Amino acid sequence: MARWVHVGAGVTVGLAACLFLQAPARAEPAYIPLVRDYVETRIRPMVEAPLVLKAIAEQNAEFGDVSEIDMRVLDETYRSEVDRHHLQMVQLLLDKSVSTYLKTRQDASQGAIVEFFVTDSHGLNVGQSTITADYWQGDEEKYLRTFADGSREIFIDRAERNQSTQMLETQASFVVIDEEDKPIGVATVTIAIDAL
Repeated sequence: MARWVHVGAGVTVGLAACLFLQAPARAEPAYIPLVRDYVETRIRPMVEAPLVLKAIAEQNAEFGDVSEIDMRVLDETYRSEVDRHHLQMVQLLLDKSVSTYLKTRQDASQGAIVEFFVTDSHGLNVGQSTITADYWQGDEEKYLRTFADGSREIFIDRAERNQSTQMLETQASFVVIDEEDKPIGVATVTIAIDAL
């Protein structure tokens, strides 16, 4: 009799485990597939342009052994310029050909792209379509959940309503891969979900 109880308990545990694995996972928000598709079909091809890949590779070579302290100093300098509206470093970034390219793509997106930037392997901005809040993205989820994590998945952040435009927006980030299938940086795009 004890043998049957043991077998019965094993079947019950096995059945419960099986049912648990087949239970539906928490559904993702409705905007996630829409944003993922937009990034795969529209954004990724833009980022794979030789101009973008070359700009990232050049900055990786320039900042190959930069320390975290140096990155934090660069970030503080950038943010200070933005706060004081003294945009010397910021303007140098915006004047780069890769930034002009990203701005052109943003302008042609019919309002879907709110912000578009790419970073190097450290998370330092290489090119940007607009003035970003900071220069170093290496301590933020957009970098940590993609490049630092070794993931090739698109990280789509929680959607939020922009207080000034009242548009529902999200950021999507993914690792930029060069022609040799090597990760070289991160692309981040802020998307107006309502415009998709």
